[in-house]
Amino acid sequence: MAINAKDVQALRQATGAGMMDCKKALEESAGDVEAAKKWLREKGLSATAKRADRENTQGVVALSIECPLAAVVKLKCETDFVAASEQFVAEADELAKLVRTKGVAAVGERAKQLEDLQILLKEKIELGDVVRFEAAAGNIMDSYLHLQGGRGVNVVLVEMSGATEELAHDIAVHIAFARPKYLTREEVPAEVVAAERATLEVATRNEGKPETAIAKIVDGKLNGFFKDLCLLEQPYAKDDKKSVKQVIGNASIVRFAQVEIG
Repeated sequence: MAINAKDVQALRQATGAGMMDCKKALEESAGDVEAAKKWLREKGLSATAKRADRENTQGVVALSIECPLAAVVKLKCETDFVAASEQFVAEADELAKLVRTKGVAAVGERAKQLEDLQILLKEKIELGDVVRFEAAAGNIMDSYLHLQGGRGVNVVLVEMSGATEELAHDIAVHIAFARPKYLTREEVPAEVVAAERATLEVATRNEGKPETAIAKIVDGKLNGFFKDLCLLEQPYAKDDKKSVKQVIGNASIVRFAQVEIG
């Protein structure tokens, strides 16, 4: 079929591919624009395909919370300039709202918008972590959003039972800066603990400690390891003489999530 110059130019603007490649894509796709876009991507000729191997360690973390539902979405790009752009931040916010209201799988509904955003902003853009919480009846859910240059870069969600909103928020702030990986030491994978124990044993021997004392010394050092990793055992950020477990008292932390850029 005959392909007119207007269609070729429109496809070029939409994909960033060359004029002749766009013409060929339309010919191969019988004038179907979406099929032509797919053809260009498969051939590695679209701007999107050419960006596939680039690093994208910048971006934004968006939060949408309206109890009992909350969602966090990380949207990644290549530069902080694009990360702070109005279009990029707006798309991240839209994705977070979509996940909160419809579920994690709903991000697929905006695949075309993400592709168009890559073309518009000329960077590799893709989804990172996606988190959704639905608090159980009677539980408190709160969050903390750390901004840098006007964009979210560190977001925490926490769900608690038997807590006030103020306490839940304070715990979210603590998590943002203390960066625990687990809630309790029982959640730390056995292989992680075994690897750390082995490292500590070697280090302790290298310090010249008596063989009979090594096991006890290593156990003590492992307690410090757990204090770094496990939320309930961490020294509380606002009062490091107390652990988080002591601060929350009779309340309990059901779960938490932290999503960061970088």
